[in-house]
Amino acid sequence: MTAIHPNLNVTESFDQSIVSKKIEESQEVAPQEDASTSRGTDNPLPRVVLRPNTYSLLDGEWKFSLDQEDRGLREGWYLGHKYQHTANWPGSVEEHMAATTGDQAPPAWQDKVIAWYEREFTRPEKLESGGKRIYQITFGACGYETRVWLNGRLLTDVEGGDVHYGEYNSFSFEINEDHLLPVNWLTVRISHSKDAEVPRGKQESHVYKRGGIWYQTYAGAVRSVWLETVERNRLRSRVGVQSLIEDSLVRFSFTTRIQDPGQYLLKLNIYERGADDDATPLATSDYPLRLEAGQKQQYVVIEVPNAKLWSPEDPHLYKFEAQLFDNSGYASEIEGHFGLRKIEARGRHIYLNNKEIYIDGILYQPGTATYEEMRRHMYSMKELGCNLVRVHIAGIDPRIYNLADEIGLLLWVEVPSPHSSTRRSRVNHRRELLRMLALIETNPSVIIWSLYNEDWGAQDIATNPETRQYIMDIFHFMKIRYPQFLVVDNDGWQHISHEGKLKSDMLTAHLYTPKLAKWKKLLDKLTAGEMEGVAVLPLVIGDQYFYRGQTPLIVSEWGGFGFSDYGGPESSEERTERIKAFKLELRKRKIAGDVYTQATNIEEEKNGLIDFHTGELSVPAGLLSTRDYVEKPKKAPKKKKS
Repeated sequence: MTAIHPNLNVTESFDQSIVSKKIEESQEVAPQEDASTSRGTDNPLPRVVLRPNTYSLLDGEWKFSLDQEDRGLREGWYLGHKYQHTANWPGSVEEHMAATTGDQAPPAWQDKVIAWYEREFTRPEKLESGGKRIYQITFGACGYETRVWLNGRLLTDVEGGDVHYGEYNSFSFEINEDHLLPVNWLTVRISHSKDAEVPRGKQESHVYKRGGIWYQTYAGAVRSVWLETVERNRLRSRVGVQSLIEDSLVRFSFTTRIQDPGQYLLKLNIYERGADDDATPLATSDYPLRLEAGQKQQYVVIEVPNAKLWSPEDPHLYKFEAQLFDNSGYASEIEGHFGLRKIEARGRHIYLNNKEIYIDGILYQPGTATYEEMRRHMYSMKELGCNLVRVHIAGIDPRIYNLADEIGLLLWVEVPSPHSSTRRSRVNHRRELLRMLALIETNPSVIIWSLYNEDWGAQDIATNPETRQYIMDIFHFMKIRYPQFLVVDNDGWQHISHEGKLKSDMLTAHLYTPKLAKWKKLLDKLTAGEMEGVAVLPLVIGDQYFYRGQTPLIVSEWGGFGFSDYGGPESSEERTERIKAFKLELRKRKIAGDVYTQATNIEEEKNGLIDFHTGELSVPAGLLSTRDYVEKPKKAPKKKKS
């Protein structure tokens, strides 16, 4: 096989024998590991896809100063500054501000907060890889606006920006080894505001003030940061997975990052998850690639013979290992897990793996929960009898998605919403959606995406054709590019109809009342196809829409029992009985699923069923499971013997 580089007058010979030998060596000899190398299911870093490399956590004590007068850039703090305080990373800027006040009330920021962080680290060992490997600094999440300097030199992230925007997903900086000193200093400037045009979920803004269902801000250095080794020419840890279960086929989407153009070989191996290192792959395939400098997505398909499907009842997972070999046989590698599953909205039902499924869901707002607290919450929601968790307009530690895959919990994720409807807010919304999709496209547990919720950030959806067109365009994009997900345009009410066709895979409604009689009437109106007088606002806007059972109905928020604004009861016993009565009425009707509000207490919303810190249930286990509310078919009487 030969390949001609368009900018060179020489022929590059791709020696398959070298690559084959390197593949054999990589299978025979385990990669060098130390205490900082992550293999198997152990994952100490906030990431979904793993890289068998070495890393060094930069968490811990950092120097810290506020910069509310925005003097730091002008005065060159990144070149040297006397910091007033220390702060523990990861942690929110609100926590760090509070720690500086001692016994006094913590300062509050009303419009904008700017904070600087700095720490030193010693130079890591020189990379002995013939220039094949480089160093990279990765932030698990930080923001909303982040600038990073190394030894006074402004870094440009892998995506090409001097400033990273966003606060929910990871981003990285490649490091020139020549710029490393015996002792290095890393400087980070974080800026955040209450700008209603940036994605912020339920954090307060200039539009929605803290109180009731709106929460305090939680910004800044909220996840780990680490220094790691990566290959110059590599597969990025952004992998997409789509299953074609009828044919036992899996389509992978890999992202290559290439510094040196040339001929490469992508090798993909599939194993049972948890298989020994010397296990024989269940499936393997090679894909020769001609790659130019830069980033490129590449789709490949592989068959997994006699594949077992993933479901909440049997969360069967496979492991993939992907290696990218260069012309010399040197390889970069990533690994992760996946499951084969199919989700579909057909008629009034939802089908998982071609079998009808009822959604027993719960609304989950992680708030300021730590990773360990979120783990406890997930197990407790499973114990409640839920098969789905609706992660409510918030970014969470990506390891939680992996945990959901392992224990069999379906996930409904949502883009953290802006709070105003403008062209700029829609640009920010789309960028946040794409950042989220890039990092959690491997997880079989994720089945539903909401673009908006209760028209937050799309308040003019009923009157502004531009807002509706944007949402319709994103819906169509999702259905073409990500067919493995169901998509909801605007959850709760004011779904979009265009030419009588709903631009949502499900018709969802938020119904809140503490009165059982009114609850029955609302459910009757919903199932009868009435679009007005059911939720707070009309269920569908735009062109006329006539419901005749062609779309699954989901009551995607209900209950709130315990939240005084919804008239909920105080005692857990009364709450339990009311949940039982309300859930029974749901199951009597042609409804495809429901989502109870909510899992834990959050600030003034005292309607949780799970202790925020311990994960203990305040109601009986299995309370939200469908099994207890479906009428079992009566057995035919036995015939008397003659």
